[in-house]
Amino acid sequence: MKLISVKMPEALIEGMDELVKRGVYPSRSAVMRTAVRDLLKKELWK
Repeated sequence: MKLISVKMPEALIEGMDELVKRGVYPSRSAVMRTAVRDLLKKELWK
């Protein structure tokens, strides 16, 4: 996998951290991978 840097509003980071805290995802990276994959499925890979 490649490493990328992303700037985002604090509220989004807090939301990701809450998902990790609840055990829904193991890490912020996992949250981001899922979100990007779902967006690409919706927009490109219909």
